[in-house]
Amino acid sequence: MLRYATTRSLHALLVLWATFTATFFLLYVLPGDSTLSKAGVGRDGTQLSAAQIEELRAELGTDRPALIQYGQALWNALRGDFGTSIQTGQTALDMYVDAIPETLKLAGAALLLGLVLGVAWALLATYTRWRWLRQALLALPAAGVSLPTFWIGLLLIQFVSFRWGLLPAIGNDGVESLVLPAVVLAIPTASTTAQILARSLEATLDAPYIATVRSRGASRARVLVRHALRNSIIPVITALGMTAGHLIGGSVIMESVFSRSGVGAITVRAVDFQDTPVVLVAVVFAAAVFVTVNLAVDLLYPVIDPRIQLRAPGRPEQLRTKVAT
Repeated sequence: MLRYATTRSLHALLVLWATFTATFFLLYVLPGDSTLSKAGVGRDGTQLSAAQIEELRAELGTDRPALIQYGQALWNALRGDFGTSIQTGQTALDMYVDAIPETLKLAGAALLLGLVLGVAWALLATYTRWRWLRQALLALPAAGVSLPTFWIGLLLIQFVSFRWGLLPAIGNDGVESLVLPAVVLAIPTASTTAQILARSLEATLDAPYIATVRSRGASRARVLVRHALRNSIIPVITALGMTAGHLIGGSVIMESVFSRSGVGAITVRAVDFQDTPVVLVAVVFAAAVFVTVNLAVDLLYPVIDPRIQLRAPGRPEQLRTKVAT
């Protein structure tokens, strides 16, 4: 277990390094000049002479070769220094850390709501004896995944906020302002969870041990919740890592649609102003969340199902399930 956790942690660090490196060089080769953005050239009419621009490049270190800039940026990042924001003059990491709590509240609420709705959705679809209701419930997740979240958000703002006046449309003022964006982000999460869990439950209910439980007189609900759900939840846990990544990405859009402050709003402004230090922090943070959640998911397997043994990557199998006795 310790060896497996250590190896997975090293892989997570490798992913973070690769993400940092790829992001740095992509920002380096993309069109645009962060030095000119800092000087305001082309935005508010400010013009600098060629000598002044070269002086500014030397001050920012952007006149040096790309590899030297990369080495310096990597060394500084390892010490927690991602540079200074071109827009505000504040350190990029502090600027981002200040905005993280609002985004984590939104993503956490959406994840919790999505999982609860998705599990309830799948259980209801599997439990019902009415064929038409079961087919309808199993068809709904496809629609939930395919609908654009920003379109759902605009509809909720139009009806729930403007027409009925039930909840605020914008801002970060209290729990009420969190409801609409969390509901919008939870819809695809609930749909994905329901799809995966319903199929897994269907396969589990055909297992021989379920027939044994039924022969002992267990009720339909007890068989479903007590005996089938636990063994069917592992595919949902596996998808949780990808879901967390989608939620962080979706928060960028939702914070723009609902005018919420957070890392999404900061990232959008950073891209608009070519604020490369802040963009670099944003990408590394998203990658850190992704690898951390995936590592936690991998370590949860033996907790959910004791039959599963963890093996260090590099072996023929990472996960091995004992034969049930």
